[in-house]
Amino acid sequence: MKHSDTGALGHYRSVGAYGAAAAADRQQLIQQMMAGAHDRIATARGHMQRGETAAKGEAICKAVALIDGLRTSLDLDKGGEIAANLNALYDYMTRRLTEANVQNRPELLDEVAGLLAEIRSAWEQLPQQAPEPA
Repeated sequence: MKHSDTGALGHYRSVGAYGAAAAADRQQLIQQMMAGAHDRIATARGHMQRGETAAKGEAICKAVALIDGLRTSLDLDKGGEIAANLNALYDYMTRRLTEANVQNRPELLDEVAGLLAEIRSAWEQLPQQAPEPA
């Protein structure tokens, strides 16, 4: 599936394209993508509670795009089992968000938000990598 190079994903890809970009910058961008997805899920929950169907769908779509960006940023060759597990988890999260949208089930939004918070917390505990010399 081809992904759009707009927004955070496009920025992530452009950062990754420059060898001189610091690893810490990539870590920060991934954290921002996680925070953005979490924020969109919270926004979608509010729209869901107010019966704002179109706005709910738009917020969920943006959350899915950010999570998909996280998934496509994984290096499955070098990341081994951890990357494979995250890939499967991100896929599960996108499916649950789609179900939440179609079925108007806020508990599914909460489930994904919780999973994302756990991943984000673990990610934030990783030491920031020093920038590589140019």
